[in-house]
Amino acid sequence: MKIALAILAAAALGFPFVFRGPYPQHLAILVMLYALLGSAWNLLGGFAGQVSLGQAIFFGAGAYTSTLLAQHAGLSPWVGMIAGALVAAALALAIGYPCFRLSGHYFAIATIAIGEIAGIAVTNWDFGGGAVGLFLPVGTEGLLSFQFHRSKLGYYYVLAAMLLATLLLSAWLRRGRAGYYWRAIREDQPAARSVGVPALRFKQIAIVLSAALTACAGTFYAQYVLFIDPGSVLPLSLSIQICLVAVLGGVGTVIGPLLGALVLVPLSEATRVLLGGSGRSLDLVVYGLLIMLISVFEPAGIAGIARRLGLTAR
Repeated sequence: MKIALAILAAAALGFPFVFRGPYPQHLAILVMLYALLGSAWNLLGGFAGQVSLGQAIFFGAGAYTSTLLAQHAGLSPWVGMIAGALVAAALALAIGYPCFRLSGHYFAIATIAIGEIAGIAVTNWDFGGGAVGLFLPVGTEGLLSFQFHRSKLGYYYVLAAMLLATLLLSAWLRRGRAGYYWRAIREDQPAARSVGVPALRFKQIAIVLSAALTACAGTFYAQYVLFIDPGSVLPLSLSIQICLVAVLGGVGTVIGPLLGALVLVPLSEATRVLLGGSGRSLDLVVYGLLIMLISVFEPAGIAGIARRLGLTAR
């Protein structure tokens, strides 16, 4: 795993020097963003086995918190990112406590319902811009202001650092006590409880960490596009795409979400260009077909294929 991460880090550092155009760099940023989101989901859905389809709530919390703090208090986006992560963590605790009393499909359905309620609420929230959305204030260029006007390289390297930190955190958690407890909960929750695993507490830890990381990604997205609205940061389709990235790549693995993003994001862009998918959601049809094929032939996802070929460890 250390070798794989070192190779990926080296590839990320060299990518902008090989592909200098703005579009390849934009595509790489999207890949890393979805890899980060998939890795955050994987803590909850992959390691702990709690399939959430409401991750857009936390993404939106990060985006809206940082944007509103920048607009009304003039705070740095970095402060906004921390505040957004704290808001998302608080929401995760509030959502997790009642929803973790459900399991399986019922938990997933509950997260969908809460996500839809959040989207409707923000759409009718005048202070948050309602359906019209919010523009971020344009500041001076630089790392401190988290804005890079002349090139996408600044965004690229900031996101690369965020993704690397998330992957390292995931690897550390997976090897530690939390990882063992999460796997026990995922495989057989009653049995885990019977041997003393505090299931509710560790599921809460999983959803809080997942929410905080997702909110950080939401703040990055807001700074990158300088505009947010409910349709871009709170849709159900975003939650589903985050889940699909991890499922296709390999749930419960550290490298899986990155592998899934490397396949799904370019595929989505290709279908939109070649098949006109932006208007008819053909990219989602292709996603579905891929998931069906992977589920039948390799349930462990792309990471399972790589493991069978000897390219990765467990």
